[in-house]
Amino acid sequence: MANSPQAKKRARQAEKSRIRNAGQRSNLRTFIKKVIAAVRAGDKEQATAAFRTAVPVIDSAVTKGIIHKNKAARSKSRLNDRLRNMA
Repeated sequence: MANSPQAKKRARQAEKSRIRNAGQRSNLRTFIKKVIAAVRAGDKEQATAAFRTAVPVIDSAVTKGIIHKNKAARSKSRLNDRLRNMA
């Protein structure tokens, strides 16, 4: 456990950011799952709409440091591939 006042404060800050980041990561995964669900359902219109709403969420996760930029690019690319490969 932290002993110095600075270390105690950093521990408090780390816990707050951990909780905030967990919520944002969960939100990110939810938007990605919505795109995948729409693709599996075969609804191209809904899948496209879900993809368009997911892309800004993925980009903002990069800006906030939730995920790495390469992971964001990979996720967007894979989702886009799924959209293009729909019948």
